[in-house]
Amino acid sequence: MSQTGPFIRVTTVSAPLKGSFPLDHEGTCKLEMLNYMVCLHEKKQQNSECRSTAKDYFECRMNHGLMDKEEWQKLGYGDAKQISK
Repeated sequence: MSQTGPFIRVTTVSAPLKGSFPLDHEGTCKLEMLNYMVCLHEKKQQNSECRSTAKDYFECRMNHGLMDKEEWQKLGYGDAKQISK
C-alpha cells in the first residue's frame, strides 16, 4: 500500500547540476549585479544589449567562488576565450 498525505518524507535528495548556486549574502558582487539590473532597465529588458555587464557579473561570481568556473563558451560567450583578472 502506498502512503499519501502531508507526512511523507523524501528519502533521497540530490542537487541539480546547473541552476543552483550560493547566494551572495555578503554582497561581494552587488555592484556588478546592480550594473546589470540598471542596464536591463535602461535597455527595456533587452538582455542582449547587456551582455558585457552580465559577463562582468558572472566573472565576479566565478572569481569569488559563488559559482563554478566555466568556459565562456558554455555560458554563451563564445567570443571570449578565457577569464581575465
